[in-house]
Amino acid sequence: MHPTQELLAGQPTGNAILVLSLVATVGLLLAMVRIRGIGLGVAGVLFAGIGFGHFGYGIPHEVLEFVREFGLILFVFSIGLQLGPGFFSSLRQDGLRLNGLALGVIFSGAAVTLAVAWLFGTGYPAAFGLFCGASTNTPALGAVQQALPMVTQGDGATVAALAYAVSYPGGVVGIIGSLLLLRRVFRIHLPTEVARFEAEHSKKNEPLTRQSFLVENPNLHGVSVGSIPARSETGVVISRIQRAGETEVRMATDDTLLCVGDRLLAVGTAQGLAQFQRVLGRVSEIDLMQSPGEVDFRRVVVTQRRVIGQPIAALEAGLLHGVTLTRVTRAGLEMTARPDRHLHFGDEVQIVGAPKDLDSALAVLGNSRHALRMTSFVPIFIGIALGVMAGAFPLQVPGVPLPIRLGIAGGPLLLAILLSRLGRIGPLILHMPQSANLAFRELGITLFLACVGLKAGPAFIETVLTAQGALWLGAGAVITLVPLLLVGGIGRAVLKLDFLTLCGLLSGSMTDPPALAFATSLSNSEAPSVSYAAVYPLAMFARIFVAQVLVLTLGG
Repeated sequence: MHPTQELLAGQPTGNAILVLSLVATVGLLLAMVRIRGIGLGVAGVLFAGIGFGHFGYGIPHEVLEFVREFGLILFVFSIGLQLGPGFFSSLRQDGLRLNGLALGVIFSGAAVTLAVAWLFGTGYPAAFGLFCGASTNTPALGAVQQALPMVTQGDGATVAALAYAVSYPGGVVGIIGSLLLLRRVFRIHLPTEVARFEAEHSKKNEPLTRQSFLVENPNLHGVSVGSIPARSETGVVISRIQRAGETEVRMATDDTLLCVGDRLLAVGTAQGLAQFQRVLGRVSEIDLMQSPGEVDFRRVVVTQRRVIGQPIAALEAGLLHGVTLTRVTRAGLEMTARPDRHLHFGDEVQIVGAPKDLDSALAVLGNSRHALRMTSFVPIFIGIALGVMAGAFPLQVPGVPLPIRLGIAGGPLLLAILLSRLGRIGPLILHMPQSANLAFRELGITLFLACVGLKAGPAFIETVLTAQGALWLGAGAVITLVPLLLVGGIGRAVLKLDFLTLCGLLSGSMTDPPALAFATSLSNSEAPSVSYAAVYPLAMFARIFVAQVLVLTLGG
């Protein structure tokens, strides 16, 4: 027993906490070491765990399994909460192409696995473990271990697990190494790539502006603001009106009737406003924002429970009568306050109206900065529980005798994405501040990697130093690198993907949280998380499915 553990002899819980704390401390210190601007990142915790495990530091198996899986759940659930609001829009924009490339990584990895098994004679059980370890996919290993007894006898499951343990650290290093190699081959300049990513996404999310118009279309005389043609199609919102011949500005609501010669202040995208102008008349030379009148605006944060999930049109007609919402900012994205748009907790809205009506609207919407700093733990734990159950739910696939399961990582991730999209579970508001999200994510991945390293440590060095271990290590590296470099090269050279999107895509296709954390720290940007979340759910399902198909078709 090591001196540091003698103090806690007979206290397994205290001993486990001590070992995990030491591994995390050493690993995070390693993560801070950078050579020529390149470091291990959070993957340093994995290697610290291997080192501690090799020298005999360990924790009870049940505790290790619990901490490892719970850490993984914290990590993927936090990612899902952060990226859920933009996940479905990312699928509409780039999802088919990105998921197609991710499937290319998975299927080419399966083909390379079969080639390696045939060329190097590893045997199929070991090859199945290498396929899972080289892609750092634990749920796939579970599927392999469940399927092998159905098609073969002996210790195939044990061999697969050992091959997985040997290839897993190499898989983490290989994924990170492939990102660095692609960066060098294509001479990537990260600040330029960050600027390119932001520019491309700003085009997709065109900024809002305001414009004053003069009503010249005679067909609009007597028509209400809410009935102006093309208003819903363009997403333009009307907030103020100046009657013909008057100097004061008034509030404009959906019920306000128009006359030729009126001036309107509209908010929308440049494209939407240009289309809207063709309906109204022409741009006004008078800026209604500078005109006198009892109209003001304020920015308010939505924190009141009773308005969460309500459409803006219903709120303006009821609780917010006399006030018009013009803009909604959500997760950093500014949108027009379309009548059919629903409010979420934490939305920042711009409201326009008379000062006394704006004061009343503050109480209706909440505007509590304190509430924004609070984490809603009840719906979070409900979401985690639902995610675990979803991951265990068997999915019957035609032609496959065993049911497919998303597992402990895929289920919580999917639930987090769905729940963050909805914003609530019944009356419970789901909210986690960004700082808390980052803290939970960092804690989760640290615990997960510490446990993976501790588990692999005792047998890792001994196995690697044997001829068979060296063979497995090399085969795993081939299974990791070939698909990533192949698809990464196609993505960059042919499809011209920016490097941040490519990093997230490759990390997500390997379902590898450490690689995502490394890519995020490498670029000092959360941009890789967008493509990671776009491909991760399908990649997780596909890896579990392909692993089981390989066993059921070749394991015997």
